[in-house]
Amino acid sequence: MKKIGLLVAVEMDAVLTRYGAPQETQQVDGFEVLRYENESYTVFAVNAGAGEIAAAAATQLLISVFHVDLLVNFGVVGGLTEDMAMARTVVVESVVHYDFDVSDWIGVETGRYMQYPSPYIPATPELVEKACAIEPSLRRVICASADKFIGTEEKKRALHERWQADICEMEAAGIVLTCARCGVPCLLIKTVSDAISGGAEEFNRELNRSAGLCLAIADKIIREL
Repeated sequence: MKKIGLLVAVEMDAVLTRYGAPQETQQVDGFEVLRYENESYTVFAVNAGAGEIAAAAATQLLISVFHVDLLVNFGVVGGLTEDMAMARTVVVESVVHYDFDVSDWIGVETGRYMQYPSPYIPATPELVEKACAIEPSLRRVICASADKFIGTEEKKRALHERWQADICEMEAAGIVLTCARCGVPCLLIKTVSDAISGGAEEFNRELNRSAGLCLAIADKIIREL
């Protein structure tokens, strides 16, 4: 039976609303892990909390302790262009960890990890292709990820102009880097909660609705993978 890791930052209410009470809840290494099982696969859902460090730790937990075959991250994001309007759902094709910077040490460009040829870290291409085949409305995007909540239009436009990114959030780099290091495929489905002119107020208002929409699409994809 396939084992799927579902990594959740701050959208756990959407999981409970959609799936209900889990078959089992465990406390493992400081994380709460919910197990959902059907005839085709088992889902281990982890409430990681916000930020790259928490996301990387939770990803490693799912891989090392629960031995998941693939990892799915769904969640809400900020839009960096006019096209990324509220409730727009996308699939992450690549991630740039834009506050990773060793340029003063070894002279490579900001955002670049040495094991990659550029700052753009790819998600698993085969899963991106499958997700788009299952849900053709998805748009492939570049995600700008760092431990920063971006809440102004000025900063959002600057991120897009610097990195050509479409969305921004706080976990994707930790997830993709950890999965790549461990050789586990990953899929990131995101829904815009705050558009380019929106900020914290819009994020808070739209969080639950956007998270629910995002999980509905992620769940459809999981069932057909």
